[in-house]
Amino acid sequence: MKKLIFIGVLGLFALGSCNSKKTGHEGHDHETVTHNHDEHEGHDHETEGHDHEAEGADHSHEGECSGGHDHDKDAGKSSKAAGEHSEPAGEHSDEIILPKAKADAAGVKVSTITPAPFQQVIKTSGQVLAAQGDESVAVATVAGVVSFRGKVTEGMSVGRGTPLITISSHNIADGDPVQRARIAYEVSKKEYERMKSLVKNKIVSDKDFAQAEQNYENARLSYEALAKNHSAIGQNITAPIAGYVKSILVNEGDYVTIGQPLVSVTQNRRLFLRAEVSEKYYPYLRTISSANFQTPYNNKVYELKELSGKLLSFGKTSGDNSFYVPVTFEFDNKGEVIPGSFVEVYLLSSELENVISLPRTALTEEQGIFFVYLQLDEEGYKKQEVTLGADNGKSVQILTGVKAGDRVVTEGAYQVRLASASNAIPAHSHEH
Repeated sequence: MKKLIFIGVLGLFALGSCNSKKTGHEGHDHETVTHNHDEHEGHDHETEGHDHEAEGADHSHEGECSGGHDHDKDAGKSSKAAGEHSEPAGEHSDEIILPKAKADAAGVKVSTITPAPFQQVIKTSGQVLAAQGDESVAVATVAGVVSFRGKVTEGMSVGRGTPLITISSHNIADGDPVQRARIAYEVSKKEYERMKSLVKNKIVSDKDFAQAEQNYENARLSYEALAKNHSAIGQNITAPIAGYVKSILVNEGDYVTIGQPLVSVTQNRRLFLRAEVSEKYYPYLRTISSANFQTPYNNKVYELKELSGKLLSFGKTSGDNSFYVPVTFEFDNKGEVIPGSFVEVYLLSSELENVISLPRTALTEEQGIFFVYLQLDEEGYKKQEVTLGADNGKSVQILTGVKAGDRVVTEGAYQVRLASASNAIPAHSHEH
């Protein structure tokens, strides 16, 4: 009997130890163990013949308790492993993952920041003008009605002497000027030849003969000038120089008078860049050496130093009706620059040493704040806010946010930004 009591005490102790380690999730197992314990007590009071069953039941309890303990241990290990696995994700939650193959396909390029000289910049506006001597205007040589010869359009290429316009004087009250010039020429010629024979015999004075000769020469020059480009349909107006049609100043059917401008032709060889600078920058004009400018029709930035550009002059005073001082450059028109277009001008002044600068393609903007993307490793990138300084149209001075040696995305920054927004690849899947 003592043996049974001792075994029962051991069973109760085992049940108490097991239940202290159970959780709410193991409530079903707890009920099972309690039920088995009630069976043990019944067996204890019935007979000693059930010692074997009690011992078997005790072994069963120990097995169940041991199994429950192993489950808790495994759960603890799993929780610990999960904690260890999630820890790097917290450290790299701001990392952007872009596989190298996708980055190469998107044209992403990375450069290492190196301090270099950078010129101070004065940003203003200006206009591209045709250089003197490279532009000419075809004018009307007679009065009449305009008719274009073929299709004349702005920008078309023309050679010297190419017919552009015909001016017809038919059915006009003054008559055909060429016919009038021919008649005047023939009359003056006859008068000149008649007086030429009379002056030898002193029948006419030398003064009258000189006047007749002058009238004859004037009539001859006028007629020859008009007859040179005359045809059955009217007076032909040709291109005065070889180049491109810059502007057409009349319309089909317009009536024009002698000397009226008709078509402007430019050679586009040399161009002027005229920048208008605020008076507050006047003390810095002496330090200006070159300029960049950006056109509105293709957003391309041109550098004067690559176009054989040079500074011609800067104004010493502002205009009567303006608060701006003109600064004029001359350069070769090697690109698609349209004379007469208004442009953004970046005047380059004195040089600064050891400046960190990045191309404008490296910048992205969000609500007025500028960012760049740093490369952490082959596939990892980080978004970094920066503060901007001087801007010369191609590169921008960086005041804060990056340092020498950083690897920055200089091309394809927008693709990295899209990768950041999509979150297609979780940050914790990336291994360092």
